[in-house]
Amino acid sequence: MEQAADGVRDAAAVRVMVVDDHPMWRDAVARDLEAAGYDVVATAGDGLQAVRRARAVTPDVLVLDLNLPGQPGVAVCKELVGELPGLRVLVLSASGEHADVLEAVKSGATGYLLKSASTAELLDAVRSTAAGDPVFTPGLAGLVLGEYRRLAADPAPAAPDEPKAPRLTDRETEVLRLVAKGLSYKQIAERLVISHRTVQNHVQNTLGKLQLHNRVELVRYAIERGLDGA
Repeated sequence: MEQAADGVRDAAAVRVMVVDDHPMWRDAVARDLEAAGYDVVATAGDGLQAVRRARAVTPDVLVLDLNLPGQPGVAVCKELVGELPGLRVLVLSASGEHADVLEAVKSGATGYLLKSASTAELLDAVRSTAAGDPVFTPGLAGLVLGEYRRLAADPAPAAPDEPKAPRLTDRETEVLRLVAKGLSYKQIAERLVISHRTVQNHVQNTLGKLQLHNRVELVRYAIERGLDGA
């Protein structure tokens, strides 16, 4: 796939699927993305249709509404993120309720944008989501990080036969520490003077070693072990 020098993929190389039960809104979002050069590979109007079509076309980014007939958006997100390696989900919702935001992120969404966002904000959010960077409507990022910390304050009990944690490299630990502090992949790359792609590779390797599934679980793991400190 095409890759820019800073690790951000060219829009034409990003396959996007748009899911919303309002045809006019769905079509407008798809047109805006296509006009910006994105490859809109499919659209869907309900949750069950979204799961079937996403499995068939394997998009890179799923732009997903939460309020869907047939199957809720959070259920669609959780199911597809678990099945399709590399899938990123950007929730595009009319709801700014904290419970909806947190439920979406816990289900595996990379970002959460309100429908009141401008076209430019949407395009930038899709670009960031494709790169693996979390993106949230202003004011929501702090909420999500606060939830990470709340979860870490009440960790789940370890199983009696839980194996010893896998050993991370020094660089993987360093990247994990910065992820836990809420830095984006781009900010981490700049801080460590490495490429955006290298940061992504370290995060993916760490997820695999720790048998975790998404950024929420990764940040919780790091905070539980005090890696978010100074």
